[in-house]
Amino acid sequence: MKKQLFILVLMILSACRNEGPSGTDYSALADTIRSETLRSWMAYRTYAWGHDELLPLSCSFHDWYAEPLGISPIDAYSTLKIMGLEKEAAEIERFVADSLSFDKDLFVKTFEVNIRILGGLLSMYDLSGNIKILDKAEDFGRRLLPAFSSKTGLPHYLVNLKTGEVRGDTINVAEGGTYLIEMGVLSYYTADPVYYRAARKAIRAIAARRSEIGLTGQDINIETGEWIDDISHIGACIDSYYEYLYKGWSLFGDSLLLDIWKSSLPAVNKYIAYDSDTFLWYGRVNRLNGQLTGSVITLWDAYWPALMILSGDTAHAVKNQLSWDHLWKLNGLEPMAYDFRRREILNPRYYLNPEIIESAYYLYYFTGEERFRKMAATYWKDIHRYCRTETAYTHVEDVISKERGDRLSTFFFAETMKYLYLAFSDQHPVDPGSCVFNTEAHPYRKAHFTPENINRYLFENR
Repeated sequence: MKKQLFILVLMILSACRNEGPSGTDYSALADTIRSETLRSWMAYRTYAWGHDELLPLSCSFHDWYAEPLGISPIDAYSTLKIMGLEKEAAEIERFVADSLSFDKDLFVKTFEVNIRILGGLLSMYDLSGNIKILDKAEDFGRRLLPAFSSKTGLPHYLVNLKTGEVRGDTINVAEGGTYLIEMGVLSYYTADPVYYRAARKAIRAIAARRSEIGLTGQDINIETGEWIDDISHIGACIDSYYEYLYKGWSLFGDSLLLDIWKSSLPAVNKYIAYDSDTFLWYGRVNRLNGQLTGSVITLWDAYWPALMILSGDTAHAVKNQLSWDHLWKLNGLEPMAYDFRRREILNPRYYLNPEIIESAYYLYYFTGEERFRKMAATYWKDIHRYCRTETAYTHVEDVISKERGDRLSTFFFAETMKYLYLAFSDQHPVDPGSCVFNTEAHPYRKAHFTPENINRYLFENR
């Protein structure tokens, strides 16, 4: 009888492994995310190896520029490594170390390649310790530095990887202020402060041009330092500027960044937050007087609850996330652009974006509340239902009709599947407590960056 009871208890424990109050088997979900990531990766490996993106319906590929830069493998590495897919991760390491060259006569988007390629390479080194990967990252970082040659120190929109020529004098704030983490990590690992110095100068250039009430504009001329517009918000085109202020301070302890963050956040909450009894959204206002000028939000804006809970503002994080969750559930996927006052979809596309999942994971991690993990499970169910193809996953052109496109963005590997896996896995190979994630979800372990060496490699001789 005792033996039978013991077996029964074991069966119950096994059946209930990692289950929440809803009965969801999160361990099984984590296993599914892992297997679906591997399935999608093998499709990329079969049809698009070495190229930038997989086209999952036509079983072909797309490159960002005239020659491929291997963006998908670099973006995918940290996710594959975290999931324990060592064979696949090792293949990417060999490809980067032995076959990939950045000596290409290409004008590339400074912001985009920084967060994906430089950020991915540095995380690859941080996770592997492979010195050949650090050499590649240093080579790429050197090729980006000419972009910061403007009179203000803000980077040009485009830089040529071979010649160092630059183009584009108008950028948005995100394109100007999203380098602190990558350039800081590169300075740390190469013991050369030149990279962090460039990123820090760009941040100071933006912060110095805030209005009297503490708000930035959106677009700026990098040579004159003049704002092109008076629009201010926390969303796409400004978003990662705020993200890197707090995360940069968290990783490097740079008091300048914390000061800018602390002096910026009150203005955001006072003027940009649009709070009602039901929802909390962040609108668009005039940077000079804080007057509301628009109520358009984009799915990229859903990063904000993650940043709020990371910085300790639980109340705003929770209410904003609940608003995003409501928007998702209206159609089973969230639209690219939405007017929250008119309650109208302005752009119906969903491109497998991760931000709402990222925020659900961060809220679950910091609060332990089951409802946020359940949100992530809902998002995964809908992505699996509407975006899954025979080979991988693909964009949706209309969240109402569920019409599909033919493209798999690199951030699907880097962010979407990583945050889903972390939300469901009990292993916690990386987490927001022990790591800082760049805006492309590439992790850097805080324990690898000591205060003494941060001061020596990032700040001395500045």
